[in-house]
Amino acid sequence: MADMMWAGRFSKKIDKTVNDFNSSISFDGRMYKHDIMGSIAHATMLGDCNIISKEDSIKIINGLNSILSDIENSSLQLDPSAEDIHMFIEAELTKRLGDVGKRLHTARSRNDQVAVDIRLYLRDEIAEIRKLLKELAVTLYNIALEHTETIMPGYTHLQRAQPITFAHHILAYVHMLIRDMGRIDDTEKRMNYCPLGSGALAGTTYKTSRQQTSDLLGFTAPMANSLDGVSDRDFCVELCSALSLIMTHLSRFSEEIIMWCSWEFKFVELDDAYATGSSIMPQKKNPDVTELIRGKTGRVNGDLVTLLTMLKGLPLAYNKDMQEDKEAIFDAIDNVKLCLKTFIPMLATMRVLKDNMRNAAARGFINATDCADYLVKKGMPFRDAYKITGSLVAYCIEKGLTLETLSIDEYKKMTELFDNDVYDAINLETCVRERKSEGGPSPDAVKYQLEIVKKALDL
Repeated sequence: MADMMWAGRFSKKIDKTVNDFNSSISFDGRMYKHDIMGSIAHATMLGDCNIISKEDSIKIINGLNSILSDIENSSLQLDPSAEDIHMFIEAELTKRLGDVGKRLHTARSRNDQVAVDIRLYLRDEIAEIRKLLKELAVTLYNIALEHTETIMPGYTHLQRAQPITFAHHILAYVHMLIRDMGRIDDTEKRMNYCPLGSGALAGTTYKTSRQQTSDLLGFTAPMANSLDGVSDRDFCVELCSALSLIMTHLSRFSEEIIMWCSWEFKFVELDDAYATGSSIMPQKKNPDVTELIRGKTGRVNGDLVTLLTMLKGLPLAYNKDMQEDKEAIFDAIDNVKLCLKTFIPMLATMRVLKDNMRNAAARGFINATDCADYLVKKGMPFRDAYKITGSLVAYCIEKGLTLETLSIDEYKKMTELFDNDVYDAINLETCVRERKSEGGPSPDAVKYQLEIVKKALDL
């Protein structure tokens, strides 16, 4: 085991078990590119501020670029015994450049180094997740475009409630996804401040330019407080909270697809490429993708709890506990990306069974509210209309009828306000078409929603 960079204070080498326990390269190794980016900006600033010579600055920058190239073409492998990615890259640089490489860490600590690395890494991941969220939203937008007049039952308490369209239902999830994009955008804005130059906790005595490194790395500005710069991880919590909400939305949608695929609903059918079978029951076609998304939601929620619990008792500034931030936020990111990448093509290839939706909407008295509204429009107080309609539904259930098949004579026994035009009022197509209120399920209202979504997604 190589000597640690910090070994000067110690008379013994670190115990191997302690080193393995302490090491984070197995998970923070994924930040190699961002660590090198931060180091190049730091080395550039050191040279420009005459803290190290321009010649050494250029050698360090070239050396770092060479290391980056070698890692990416696999000619340089990360050393699993290294303490972390920061020490691995600095040790490799020193091996290649000798004393020049040892100058890189001037006016810097691993505390501000890791703080800048994780922000750079998460910034890239947010961009990728946002792209996937938009792709999912566009996929759903295109499905909605095809189903503005596909009638289905809307549910409350998982019981048929009122008629809506499939487009209306799908667009509810699109609006959730648009808010999800807004949340991660907001997280990125608050996260995009540069901690580099904060040092271990109290800055540095060197005349550095934190503004320069901030600008070179594309941050909004340097962080205003050095203690905050190295001890802040609320951006990890905020991002993980946004990721948990994304997963919650995917999970709710997955639950509906699971139900819709069942023979009890049979509203949709998944493409064979996105379903699995049973080892014993040859008839089975299981929606495993959606079930795994539902399960992985608990895992991402657990990552959020991990971050909150890890931070809740930490005094300022840096504490080793904070190493635990990476595995949690990386796991959340990986699972959200995995779920989105699988969910999108599954939905794009899903077959919508319109007739089954329409037949389900025809049962369950989901036009009862429209029957009551019919009486209200003829002057009856709503509560009286509500009671009469409820009595009619009870009568229909007793006699095995529906509101559509109930005779006009039976209607008139309840009130003379009923006339033959009641049948048009409770027709499902009429019920949906007349729900023109903003945000409602009528084809006209849905088309307006589609325009809102189109604008929000910049289509």
